[in-house]
Amino acid sequence: MICTCCSKLLKIELEQAGIQVDKSRAGVVDVQFDPLKISLKKIEAIIESLGMELIKSREHKVIEQIKTAVIEIIHHSNNVDSIVRKSEYLVEKLGLSYQQLSKLFSKHEEITLERYIILNKIERIKELIDSDEYSLSEIAYIMDYSSVQYLSNQFKKETGISVSDYKKSDKSIKRTLDNLY
Repeated sequence: MICTCCSKLLKIELEQAGIQVDKSRAGVVDVQFDPLKISLKKIEAIIESLGMELIKSREHKVIEQIKTAVIEIIHHSNNVDSIVRKSEYLVEKLGLSYQQLSKLFSKHEEITLERYIILNKIERIKELIDSDEYSLSEIAYIMDYSSVQYLSNQFKKETGISVSDYKKSDKSIKRTLDNLY
């Protein structure tokens, strides 16, 4: 659950099932329920019916915290810090070394943490292009690319089309953040 919409939808579904939701935010829902009336399996079934999963292990919890932190820094703050600064943000937020976070992420996900960050940056670039508020030079600066050429090359490598072709396209190559890989 990495977006507000998912959080709100889960809250509605849980409340309809008679489960009191105390707090709901991206990645976390605090609930109260009577275990004599509602089983944990029922809660898990509701969560899974929405395409989400109940996080049971500490490692999986950290993975979700990493994803949430990456989304925060790339999609919710016009942060112009470099990948090094992004790694410092993750280290500070999660209390583990970047090496530990990266190793844990790779252990449980199909891609590396660095690639996950790049894929998020590409989706954010698409949003910025679609907004028509910024030039490509400004987008390169906002997303901390050293040049428009570097941004363009990485964009083409990841999407298969150039930035200019993307601008002309129907935008069907956009991905949801929970479906980046």
